Amino acid sequence: MAGAVNPDSVSTGARAMFFMITPNESSFQKVEDVPQYVQQATPFFVGLMVLELVVGFLKTGAPVVTLSDGLTSVSAGMISRIPLLFMRGCELTAYMFVWDRYRLLELPWDSAWTWWIGFLGVDFCYYWVHRLAHEVSFIWAAHQVHHSSEYYNLTTALRQSLTQQFTSWIFYLPMALVAPPAVFAVHIQLNLLYQFWIHTELIKHLGPLEWVFNTPTHHKVHHGRNSYCIDKNYGGILIIWDRLFGTFTAEKEKVVFGLVSPINTFEILYVQLHYYLYLGRRSTTFKTISDKCLTFINGPSWKPGKPRLGDHLDNPKVTGQEVPHGSSWSLPLQMYVIIHFLLALGTYQDVFDNKMTLSQFNILGMTGYVLLTLTSMGFLIDQRPRAAVLEMLRCVVMVTMQRYGYMKPLLPTLAVTTQAFVSLSLLYWALQSFSQMFSIRKKTD
Repeated sequence: MAGAVNPDSVSTGARAMFFMITPNESSFQKVEDVPQYVQQATPFFVGLMVLELVVGFLKTGAPVVTLSDGLTSVSAGMISRIPLLFMRGCELTAYMFVWDRYRLLELPWDSAWTWWIGFLGVDFCYYWVHRLAHEVSFIWAAHQVHHSSEYYNLTTALRQSLTQQFTSWIFYLPMALVAPPAVFAVHIQLNLLYQFWIHTELIKHLGPLEWVFNTPTHHKVHHGRNSYCIDKNYGGILIIWDRLFGTFTAEKEKVVFGLVSPINTFEILYVQLHYYLYLGRRSTTFKTISDKCLTFINGPSWKPGKPRLGDHLDNPKVTGQEVPHGSSWSLPLQMYVIIHFLLALGTYQDVFDNKMTLSQFNILGMTGYVLLTLTSMGFLIDQRPRAAVLEMLRCVVMVTMQRYGYMKPLLPTLAVTTQAFVSLSLLYWALQSFSQMFSIRKKTD
C-alpha cells in the first residue's frame, strides 16, 4: 500500500537507538548508501521524550522537564544542525579527504571484523574528542552548551553546540588511514544515537552492563557540577576507556546538574556563544602574551601559576539544595511561545526537506527567520525589557514570509487561522512596543 510504513525500517531505526544493530544490516560500500540514521530517528526521539514525560510524572507527580528549559534544549539542537544546510558534515568531509589521498590500508567494507574495528575506533576517538572538549578552553567554549542545562532528561541530549563540529573532526582522522568512509559514516551516527537514551534519571542501575557500557547513571555523573563529578565519565557507548585512563567515577551523593557557574538565561545565542566572549575578556586580564594564549589552550579552571588543567578550589560549593534557574511566566504567554515555536519548527523542517531545490538566498532567509524566532522566544521566556520590540520585528518578518509563501501553516486546514493568529500577534506586540516607548518618554519628560 502506498505510504505504508516499512516494519523492517521501524525495527532497524528503533534498534539503532540502542546500538542493537548487526554488521550484516549496516555495512555499505559507498557513503551515499549509508542511511541517515540520525535524521530518521526524529520519531524515536519524540516518542522517547513523551514516554519519559509520562513515566516521570507517574513516578514523581511532577514533570521531568520544564517548558523553558526543554524549548531551549530543542532550540540548541536545531541550531547545531544549521551548518548542514550549507555543507556536508566536517567530520565526514575531512575523513573522506584523508581516505582518498593518504590511506595506508583498505580494510574490506563487507567484513564483520571491519565493522567492529570501526565501532571501537569511533568510540575510542570519541572519548578523546570529549575529554579534550573539557580540557581545552576554546573547545570547551563550544561543548559547554551541552552542559548548560540544570536538568537531566532526554531533551538535554538535544542541547548541542553550533561550533563543536568545527574542531571534533580532527580526532577521527587516524581512522581514515585504514577504515572505509562508509564504515565511519555508520558508526559516527550510531555512537551519537546511543548517547540519546542515557540522558535520563528514570533509569537507575543496570547491573553488570555498567562494567562495560556507558549508562544513565554513569553519564548522569558526567553532567554534574559536584566536585567529584567534574571531568569524569567521558565515554560514548563504552565506559571501558574511562576505566583504562583513570577518568571513571561512580555515582555517590546527589548529583547537581549544570555548569559550575550557571548562566541563568534561556536566550539561545547567549547559551551558544557566551563562553567565547568570556574567554576574550579573561585573556585581557593577563599581562603576558603567553598567559593570554594559554587562556584558550589550557583547561577552563587554569590560572597563571596553576597546572595545565587548573584546579577546582575556587568553584562555588555544591550543597545539594540548589534550585535550577526557572522563569515565572503566564500560561497564555507559554501557549503563545509554543505555537510560534511549532511554526518555526515547520519552517526549519521545510528547509531541510527542500534544501536541494531552494536557492541559497531562500535558505539564508528561512534560516534567519528560524534563528530570529528562537532568539525572540528566549527573550520572551527571560521576560527581557526589549522582548516586545524584538517580537514585533519578528512578527513583521513572519507576516512577510507568510505573504510570499515561505511559511506554511501547521496544518493545511489551519491556513486562515494561522494567518489571523500571525496578524494578531503583530498587532499585539506593536501595541506593547508603542506602550513601552510612550511610558519611557513620559518618565523622561
